Amino acid sequence: MHPKLARLQSVTRRHFLESSSLGLGALALSQLDAAPAGDAPGAPRAKDDPLFPRKPHFPGTAKRVIYLHMSGAPPHLDLLDYKPELVKHDGEACPDEYLKGKRFAFTSGVPKLLGTKQPFKQRGKSGIWMSDAIKPLHDVADDVTVIRSLKTDEFNHAPAELLLYTGFARQGRPSLGAWTCYGLGSESANLPGFVVLISSGVQPSGGQGCWGSGFLPSVFQGVQCRSKGEPVLYLSDPPGMDRDVRRLGLDAMRDLNELQEKELGHPETRTRIAQYELAFRMQLSATEAMDITREPAKVLDAYGAKPGAGSFANNCLLARRLAEAGVRHIQLFDWGWDFHGTNPNEDIREGLTKKATPTAQAVAALIKDLKNRDMLKDTLVVWGGEFGRTPFREGRTAGSQVLGRDHYPDCFSLVLAGGGIKAGHTHGESDDLGFKVGRDPVHVHDLQATIQHCLGFDHTKLTYRFQGRDYRLTDVHGHVVKDVLA
Repeated sequence: MHPKLARLQSVTRRHFLESSSLGLGALALSQLDAAPAGDAPGAPRAKDDPLFPRKPHFPGTAKRVIYLHMSGAPPHLDLLDYKPELVKHDGEACPDEYLKGKRFAFTSGVPKLLGTKQPFKQRGKSGIWMSDAIKPLHDVADDVTVIRSLKTDEFNHAPAELLLYTGFARQGRPSLGAWTCYGLGSESANLPGFVVLISSGVQPSGGQGCWGSGFLPSVFQGVQCRSKGEPVLYLSDPPGMDRDVRRLGLDAMRDLNELQEKELGHPETRTRIAQYELAFRMQLSATEAMDITREPAKVLDAYGAKPGAGSFANNCLLARRLAEAGVRHIQLFDWGWDFHGTNPNEDIREGLTKKATPTAQAVAALIKDLKNRDMLKDTLVVWGGEFGRTPFREGRTAGSQVLGRDHYPDCFSLVLAGGGIKAGHTHGESDDLGFKVGRDPVHVHDLQATIQHCLGFDHTKLTYRFQGRDYRLTDVHGHVVKDVLA
C-alpha cells in the first residue's frame, strides 16, 4: 500500500477517538519532556525522536556495549586456549580424521600440526590460561569470562564478520549496534547512539555492513568517527556561516521535511530530520567527547594512548569517554590479526607478541578504567575476532621459517567482561588438539542472543517487519548462554 494511503487509513474518526482516551493534554505534555540525565542543558528531546530512550523487554544488566573486534582473527591457540597435546605432537602430520570433508582458505594436502611457541600459565585466582603475548590481560583475569568453544559457519573474513554482526553472511541486514539502538534508543541527545572507530588504517573485510542499519531506519546505523582531526568530516560550519545562520537553515529544512512527511508518511523523512538536528548538536559535543588531551597523563600512560594518533589505544580511551557521554554501542575495529605467516609481522612468535601486547594493554586499561568509575557493572565489553586459526601450519608457508596459521571456523576463543557477565570464568573447551568443540558449544548466534539478553531483550522478540515477515538479529537461531551470566 502507498504510504500516503496507509497514513490516511490510520487517521479515521474511530482511530482518533480510540487512541486519544487520555485527552489532548497528554499530547502536549509529551512535548515537554526534558533530555535524560547526562545530556547537555538546552537539548530537549521529543518522543518522536527515533533515538529517544526506550525500555527493554526486562531490566538488563548492561546499558551499553563496547565491542573490540580484532579484524583478521587472532590466533586463539597462542593467546587463550593452551593445548599441551598439540605442543607434544608439534610437527607431526595432521590426522586424516580432522581433514576429511574439510575446506581451508589457503591449505591443502596434509599439513603439519603446530603447537604454540608462546609460554602459557594460569592467571589470577580463577586460574584462566593466558599466554605471555597478552601479559597486560593477566591483571584482569579475575574480571573476565573466556569462551573457548565459539564456532561459526564461515571461514573467510567478510562473510564471517557479516555473520557475526548481522546474523547473515551477506550484505543487507541490520548490524548488532543498529539493533541495540533500535531497541533502546540513545542515552545522549548530543551524540550518535552507535559510534564506530577504526585503527590500523584498514576497514574490516565486511565493510560498512558491519555497522549498517540494513532495512531498519538509517538513523540506527553506526557513525564512523575519526580519532584524530575532526571527529566527523564536514561537521563544522563552512567559512562565512556562523551557528545562528546554520540554525536558520536547519529550521527551514526541517519545515520542508515535515511537510513531506505529512504528505508521504515515509519513515526515512523523520530519520532525516533527526539526523540534521543531531549533527547540529554534535558540532559542540563531539569535539569535546573525542578530545583525549583532557585526560590525565597517568590515564594516557595506562592505555598507551598518544593524543593525535589514530591508534587502537586511543580508540579504547575514546570508547570509555563515549560510554560516559551516553553512547549506547561503541564498535572498535583493529586490522592486523591475519596471522598466516607470510611475513615476520604475521609470525605467531615475535610478530604476535609485538601486535598483541600493546593491544592487551589498552583492553586491560579499559576494563580497569570502567571498573574504577563504577561503569563496568553495566558496560558489556567484548574482545575477539570473526573466527579462529588452525591447529596446523598454513599451507602456503609450510616451508618457511615464519610460522603462521590458516583460517578456522570450528572452534575459537573470545573474551567478555562486565555488564552482567561472570568474572574469572572459563566457558567450554576445545578437544585435545584444538580441532573441535569438546564441551559447551557456543555459535555466533548464541553470542548475539546473549549480548541482547544482557541489554534486556528476548532476542526472539526484538524484531522488525520487512517484506512480509518479522526479522531479528539471530534470524531463526540462537540460545542465551546462561552459564556465562553472573
